[in-house]
Amino acid sequence: MTATRDELVGFDDVLERYDPALGLEVHVELNTHTKMFCGCPAAFGAEPNTHVCPTCLGLPGSMPVVNRKAVESAIRIGLALNCSIAEWCRFARKNYFYPDMPKNFQTSQYDEPIAFEGFMDVDVDGETFRVGIERAHMEEDTGKATHVGGTTGRIHGADYSLVDYNRAGIPLIEIVTKPITGAGAKAPDVARAYVSQLRELIVALGVSEARMDQGNLRADVNLSLAPKGSDRLGTRTETKNVNSFRSVERAVRYEMGRQAGVLDGGGTVRQETRHWHEDSGVTTSGREKSDAEDYRYFPEPDLVPVAPSREWVDELRGTLPENPTERRTRLQAEWGFTDLEMRDTVGAGALGLVAETVALGAAPQAARKWWLGELARRANDSGVEIAELGVTPADVARVQALVDDGTLNDKLARQVFDGLFAGEGTPDEVVAARGLAIVSDEGALAAAVDNAIAANPDVADKIRDGKVAAAGALIGAVMKEMKGQADAGRVRELVLEKLA
Repeated sequence: MTATRDELVGFDDVLERYDPALGLEVHVELNTHTKMFCGCPAAFGAEPNTHVCPTCLGLPGSMPVVNRKAVESAIRIGLALNCSIAEWCRFARKNYFYPDMPKNFQTSQYDEPIAFEGFMDVDVDGETFRVGIERAHMEEDTGKATHVGGTTGRIHGADYSLVDYNRAGIPLIEIVTKPITGAGAKAPDVARAYVSQLRELIVALGVSEARMDQGNLRADVNLSLAPKGSDRLGTRTETKNVNSFRSVERAVRYEMGRQAGVLDGGGTVRQETRHWHEDSGVTTSGREKSDAEDYRYFPEPDLVPVAPSREWVDELRGTLPENPTERRTRLQAEWGFTDLEMRDTVGAGALGLVAETVALGAAPQAARKWWLGELARRANDSGVEIAELGVTPADVARVQALVDDGTLNDKLARQVFDGLFAGEGTPDEVVAARGLAIVSDEGALAAAVDNAIAANPDVADKIRDGKVAAAGALIGAVMKEMKGQADAGRVRELVLEKLA
């Protein structure tokens, strides 16, 4: 079954009649060496069902043990989000049947999260929105089901399903916001900015790779509409597992238009989970949204409570990275970026990438040029986030170093990026394999200049008569003959030496 579009109301029309409210639930896979409650490796990409044991498979008689490093990471995330850290909390069993959770329950936290009542300030076009954090709690991830056959990749219509339990038991932190109201037309941008900045913070903390393309960081987007000025919340939907910043923004926009269409038609918005379809940019109905009582939570009897000492919490507070807002202010001053340049860098999700590239030796403006120009264009063409392109800050810094030392010019550097995207190796390997280095042989350059003069006698006469601006035509001819691999400045010097 192919996803089809609902009747949508235009974005501006939605805002005339309704106030949107947002809520975001972000799941972060921690980069611990082992799983949350057992000693199985937590590494990504292993052969299916090879990182499993009786505990994460939920076999009778197995006993869980809490991963201390995961607790530490949870506390640091909570502190970085300005949360209070519980002096005593415990795990609970969240009961439901689904084949990707072999125990038939998920070990999570319910009414006693480890971190609660925090906030994060996000900037959108110069306006600051404070996003309240309801809670950040610890839990374990589920396995991964792959539905084979059919057209949607979902269980309905599939020929059969495969389940990989390697991911079952991976430590997760779920970060839940309070309802975000008052954003109006900026609601989609606030959602995107929050997830982007949260990822930036998670990476800075070093607690997760936070790669959305690998599922390290997944966002569920809650949205509701209420009649404009009613000062209440409408019925919410939860769009599950949205896996890019761009898709977070698109999912908010789509749900706003869809829910407005339902309400305008006299219908009632169902409280349900919905699936996001990246290819068509629509959401489709999943299942009726469960309430807490449906999961029959009860305290996990096989785990002792978690009671982090205040000394430990204070010690971890001292390990926190720089506040994101303060970091941006500092970097902008160090780099000499204008407000608009910095805003565009942040908006493109490239701040961390530019910072890493600068740290590796590239000039700030050069790093920004590549990430927000050439690489942002390629990301847009491919429909992926800029951080998911596969080109690293080390690659960009090396390409710029080759430009700085005269091995490449910008045109040749773009061809190096072509090679990087084609998987041809490092920047130096691409330059060597494609023969892209600038020709510095004076004899070859002089011969090419002589050829250009001979082929364009009228232009040569103009230069001899003092019209130096005409040299551009000869420089272009030389660059064409040299396939762009000449130093344009040196070519100009040779043209003028011969004619002026």
